[in-house]
Amino acid sequence: MKSVVLGLCSGTHDSAAALITEGRLVGLVEEERLNSIKHTKAYPAAAVDWLLDTAGISPGDVTDVAYNFAPRLYLLGALPLGHLRPATARRAVPRARSFFTVTRRAAQRLHGFGEHFPHARRHGVEHHRAHGLYAFGASPFEEAAVLIVDSLGETVTTSMCSARRTPGGIHMHQRWSLHDPASLGYAYGAVTEHLGWRRGDEEGTVMALAALGDPARFRDLFAQAIVLTEEAFALNPAWFPLRVISSRYPRLSAQFVEATCPSRAPEEEVAQVHADLAAALQERTEQVMVHLARRARRRTGQRALCVGGGVALNCVSLGRIVAEAGYDEVFVPPSPGDAGTAAGAALSVWQRHTPAQVEGIQDACYLGPAFSGITLVERPRPGMWAHRPADAVRHLASELAAGTIVGLFRGALEAGPRALGNRSILASPLRPEVVGRLNARVKFREPFRPFAPVVLADKAADYFTLGQAAPYMSFASGVTPLARETIPAIVHANGLARIQTLTPERNPFLDAVLRAFHEITGAPVLINTSLNIKGKPICGTPDQALDCLAESGIDALLLEDWWVQEAEE
Repeated sequence: MKSVVLGLCSGTHDSAAALITEGRLVGLVEEERLNSIKHTKAYPAAAVDWLLDTAGISPGDVTDVAYNFAPRLYLLGALPLGHLRPATARRAVPRARSFFTVTRRAAQRLHGFGEHFPHARRHGVEHHRAHGLYAFGASPFEEAAVLIVDSLGETVTTSMCSARRTPGGIHMHQRWSLHDPASLGYAYGAVTEHLGWRRGDEEGTVMALAALGDPARFRDLFAQAIVLTEEAFALNPAWFPLRVISSRYPRLSAQFVEATCPSRAPEEEVAQVHADLAAALQERTEQVMVHLARRARRRTGQRALCVGGGVALNCVSLGRIVAEAGYDEVFVPPSPGDAGTAAGAALSVWQRHTPAQVEGIQDACYLGPAFSGITLVERPRPGMWAHRPADAVRHLASELAAGTIVGLFRGALEAGPRALGNRSILASPLRPEVVGRLNARVKFREPFRPFAPVVLADKAADYFTLGQAAPYMSFASGVTPLARETIPAIVHANGLARIQTLTPERNPFLDAVLRAFHEITGAPVLINTSLNIKGKPICGTPDQALDCLAESGIDALLLEDWWVQEAEE
């Protein structure tokens, strides 16, 4: 019987599913894109249904279910003896109890998957192994160092290893791990929450705010709170109390609050103290990430690096790793957070049964549903008008050059949190008012939030200083004088831009649009942000895209080859 391995991320956050059969990754889909609930933790029923339908199989054909956590490994966190010293003793027993609870719930979840797949063996895959296999598997490298940094995977928070491709699959060795309570993701999330944004969702807002602050104000505090060690780093429990997996236990100490500022309510105005606190946190995060990357290079001797885990979404830190850690090239997969571990877990189990390389994962990001055969009526919604331009590429490029803000829904859905040209909002960077319009009327978000540029790869060096490929919008890059002069709309207050470099092989349609825009305007750069509005996930279906047109301030939508606008009165 042939193996059919379904990888699942479910029950925590960013639920997702991935399927491997006949030696190929069928797809990787986040449930939020289909059920419209951002960061949903629900069982990914819609994602699973799409994968099985695409593969032409039924639930009874699934031979193995790979869960992105190994429940038994949580028990290591349930041992209180290591935390009975005075600084952590008050939380040692509650912490142990919380890890016992999580162990039980994870085991129940894994067992419950049997209800959906009655003939499947169920496997818990160690979380950081799932992260690492996906991060390396998606990379272009034959061998590399792998660095995973997140909040918590069972009890591991940071890991590094060496990986290489072999005829029998991906071989990972020289593994080193750092365990909770030393957690960079925990610290960043705690301060994000203190500053009034959602932990596990809006850390990027804090990273953006940091550019407006002075890190010197709280620099000494973070040097004490997040301590660099020879191997990695440690959290000082006087500032970041011992983790208890329960909302009843605050993640910051009273001492931290007294030394910084009271917690900010989400609707409260952002003050300078908030920007300064964000700046100091971001500066320390960058220092730790560069330190870890250098440590991984010394441990493995590798010249290439793959980075995964939630903290890999901190693009400013990744840009500094490129500049300072001494690697020839750095890679971040399109879905470095927990959703990507669905693919990593499936890959781990597949390799146990079928020692061979899996196709469809390397250099792949467009891994979800496509709607290429869609047909629209002239009036797809009340107040909307649709038609098919004779030349969609030229029409879109001309509209963008004229200042139109356009939603683009075309081809297969991207994996990961970044819109990479198939579920994007595009706009011209040549018009100074565009960023203000995008934040205020389209995205409904804070005015200090920057927008990312997509640039033709063969023109990138004229505008950006990164010096390597950035296909998945993972790195913040410095900019050249030409960029400052001609496209200041994409330059953040810190002088950086989170870039996507584009080749015709990766996205032929968007590449053609960008080349046409370059021909019209002289600029090979567009603003590229996700097709959604604040609080909602990236649009995964045509109906969601039409909702975005109706509810936001975008001027038009290119839905496959259909141009849709709100009808004039």
